[in-house]
Amino acid sequence: MGYEHILTERRGDVLVVTLNRPDRLNAAPPAMFGEIREALGKLDGARAVLIAGAGRAFCSGADVGGGALTAAAQGLDPGEATYDALTNGYNPTLTAMADLGVPVVTAVRGPAAGIGCSLALAADFCVASETAYFLQAFVNIGLVPDGGASWMLTRLIGRARASEMMMLGERVPAAKALDWGMIHRVVDDDLLDHEGFALAERLAAGPTVALGLMRRQLHASLADDYEGAMLREAENQRAARGTADAMEGGMAFLQKRKAEFRGQ
Repeated sequence: MGYEHILTERRGDVLVVTLNRPDRLNAAPPAMFGEIREALGKLDGARAVLIAGAGRAFCSGADVGGGALTAAAQGLDPGEATYDALTNGYNPTLTAMADLGVPVVTAVRGPAAGIGCSLALAADFCVASETAYFLQAFVNIGLVPDGGASWMLTRLIGRARASEMMMLGERVPAAKALDWGMIHRVVDDDLLDHEGFALAERLAAGPTVALGLMRRQLHASLADDYEGAMLREAENQRAARGTADAMEGGMAFLQKRKAEFRGQ
């Protein structure tokens, strides 16, 4: 189906979602995240997802020009309007990504700022071009990080670096983000589309059920205690062991050949 703020394309087993407001550096109104959520809910057999941005940006953040800053002029409370946009628009999409049963890759060129930073880092793998940067600039407008950033960044890069990003509001270039362990890989700008898709395609060829369980397991382990994490692993291993891909993987190992996974 057609969307107003995104483009979707099925390329083999990969669903490609492109944020499509290049004239606004893909600034994201709540409706854009609603469309992303809808697209993720219609995988139709896709075994991996790639999220990218049209033009020279991944996502410059929430579209504040058309959102909370105009709420007062419309007789609305700006704080309540922002809360509603987060709880009913942005956050449910990020939760849906965390719960998705297939791997997600983001390909970042230019800014990934504010909610765009949260979206980029919510993926299993974030591939960035040399022109990419990550930004939590809320302090510059008297606001606080949202979209799960305070939860995510402290776990990815630690409290000290998360404090630096949030409280100083300075750009983190791609090379520094890689050095900090925030992202997966940095590539030449003209190779970003190819490399991002190649990684998504590689994941789409993997054991889909096991990968889905794995990504949920990784996410849950950030909140689980040690015993709880081991129990979740045992439960997921039980589920994975019963799949056709696990049988194929075992047979391929014994026969000394490459496994051909079918996502079942």
